[in-house]
Amino acid sequence: MIKNAIVYRIAEQWRMDLAQVEQSLAKGAFVECGATQKKSVGWVPPRGEEHGLLVESIGGQWMLRFMNEAKVLPGSVIARKVDEKAALIEQETGRKPGKKERRELKEEAELDLLPMTFTKRASMWVWIDPSAHLLVVDASSQAKADEVVTMLVEALPGIAVALLDTAESPQACMAFWLKEQEPPVGFSIDRECELKSCDEAKAVVRYAHHPLDIDEIREHIEQGKLPTKLAMSWDDRVSFVLTDQLHIKKIGLLDGVFDGQKQDDSGFDADVAITTGELQKLIQDLIAALGGDSQTELGLQGGAA
Repeated sequence: MIKNAIVYRIAEQWRMDLAQVEQSLAKGAFVECGATQKKSVGWVPPRGEEHGLLVESIGGQWMLRFMNEAKVLPGSVIARKVDEKAALIEQETGRKPGKKERRELKEEAELDLLPMTFTKRASMWVWIDPSAHLLVVDASSQAKADEVVTMLVEALPGIAVALLDTAESPQACMAFWLKEQEPPVGFSIDRECELKSCDEAKAVVRYAHHPLDIDEIREHIEQGKLPTKLAMSWDDRVSFVLTDQLHIKKIGLLDGVFDGQKQDDSGFDADVAITTGELQKLIQDLIAALGGDSQTELGLQGGAA
């Protein structure tokens, strides 16, 4: 279900119940792009049911889903349309349109083409853990997560969030784990990593499907190349890639986690319960492995409890 996790802390003083959250999100419910609209974003029912709830509570964990729809309009198609319009003007007036006029022609071309173009949709899971004061966005990049968080902050009165910040740098910890081959308790190092130099050259070394307990890795670290990505497993239950920005990527639940669970359309509740149950424990153990929470601008005192 959740493949990536960018984690935020929610200020403890924020209080809203499910009914209030539902009512607030409804104001930003997703609506398909109009004929001349380039992009539309909003909240959709996480169960995928038409007119369903916009926030679902499973075992005390709140699940939301954010939808992004954009018109696919290749630049080459726009350019060809602009050239056609410019050629027609030259034919009728005997002059070539200037830069300003071509910009106006581009805007006209986009409006002409938008009603005929295809749309592309992408959705992201958003998980709120009210008891742990955590917000997790299933985004592949910080920019995408920022868009979701901005919408959420605008929708929910009084909510304040900040990116999870740990006492120790993920990059420094990953370098130690690799160099000493001593991952934190409960974790193991897998077979993928990326190392990048800190100098102007920005040299990058990547290992994939490769053992990482080798002298070559230690030599790279001693020479100043630091980890930006490291594949790990937690408790033999979850595999993931940790980044230097404290993003958790390529999340996969390992064999045995879903034993006895049916994987069908009616399994939403079970999927949410199992996925959030595993990730809740993983995130807390990872925070502890990185020295606990640091003091943030929200006034949240650290600790991995």
